[in-house]
Amino acid sequence: MAIEVRPATQFEDVKAVLGPKRPDANVCWCLSYRIPSRQNLELRGLERGELVRQLTGQDPPPGVLAYDGDDVVGWAAVHPRADTSFARNRKIPHVDELAVWSVWCIRVRPGHRGHGISHRLLKGAVDFARSYGAPAIEGYPVDNQGQHVDLTMAYVGTRKLFEEAGFVKVSDTDSVINGFPRVLMRLDLR
Repeated sequence: MAIEVRPATQFEDVKAVLGPKRPDANVCWCLSYRIPSRQNLELRGLERGELVRQLTGQDPPPGVLAYDGDDVVGWAAVHPRADTSFARNRKIPHVDELAVWSVWCIRVRPGHRGHGISHRLLKGAVDFARSYGAPAIEGYPVDNQGQHVDLTMAYVGTRKLFEEAGFVKVSDTDSVINGFPRVLMRLDLR
């Protein structure tokens, strides 16, 4: 399997990973941390997909996609923290004033899991942030200590995944997902 990770500039490919089966359904579209909470709550159905379409046309685009040949198989959301809800999140601390980027969602399509694609997506997110001059990149995975994480909550990644990519834990957080504490992991890119 030759996985290639590229910027998420093709809306139809992002839609294949994040979009609902019914276009008018209210699904996340990976907007929960990307836009202010109020806007996230107000956007309904088709408006959510339309906003993602707009984001894929911006520079930088909203994340990266993993491809196996021509098939899109995964997604990672990555963007400057200042432009996300993490800039104001009271449960995820700011450890300093560095203009870090955040990676907060890693998703692999069913049928492609268990092949290391999450690792490739995280590496691709790091490379993407580095290409835009990010001094560091952070993630906020669960510290599950090897225990099973429900697939619906696994999108934040695990501490082990981030450690294997070279990230180090720099802080605990007050955030909990699926009963597991989240930790702040960082990789210096300078």
